[in-house]
Amino acid sequence: MKNRLLPGLILACLCTLPAFAADHRTITMTGHGEIRAVPDTATVNAGVTTNAPTAAAALSANSGRMNQVFDALKRLGIPGRNIQTMNFSVSPQYANGDNNSPRRLTGYQVNNEVTVRLDEIARVGGTLDTLVSAGANQMNGIGFDISNPAPMMEKARIQAVADARARAETYAQAAGVTLGPIISISEGGGEGQPRPMYRAMALAAPTPVAPGEQSVTADVTVVWEIH
Repeated sequence: MKNRLLPGLILACLCTLPAFAADHRTITMTGHGEIRAVPDTATVNAGVTTNAPTAAAALSANSGRMNQVFDALKRLGIPGRNIQTMNFSVSPQYANGDNNSPRRLTGYQVNNEVTVRLDEIARVGGTLDTLVSAGANQMNGIGFDISNPAPMMEKARIQAVADARARAETYAQAAGVTLGPIISISEGGGEGQPRPMYRAMALAAPTPVAPGEQSVTADVTVVWEIH
């Protein structure tokens, strides 16, 4: 009889034990950190577009001008590893016909685009001028970046945790409780994603360029036990 009652008594005792995990009172707060800096590297996207009656002629003209562009970049001392072809295309060109005739082939267009990475921001203006002088007739944009964002990210994370704690302390004080130990920290948001924060800062170069600022951000969610 006693053996039959024992499992039931054990189950009843377990059901009456306090649920410590559920009884923990917590406060959850997010924090944001942001570190700004002037970019130290740049990328220039440029290219050559040529048109000719035949594909061979358009390709030949494009190759000649692109070789001039590559030679000019070499004279600037830009290493080959910093020059990369991003797009190359050969496209037929048509003239629209009237209602009684189809489109008419008028020639071919060849487009060759390269990206040039510059390790010195101060060289951007002069590089642009050199590219145009060498025959580049397409300028498709300039990008700026921070070569080593890791130290900035570390500072942004410290800021994010401090921001979360400051908010949590404000809410805890208002609620008449105190913060206990941290239960968990999770990270999300803009980790490792520098984003531009533009400001006017023209470089002393033939072509004025404004690299502006970039920011590295970190966002965290922190959970505290409260008493």
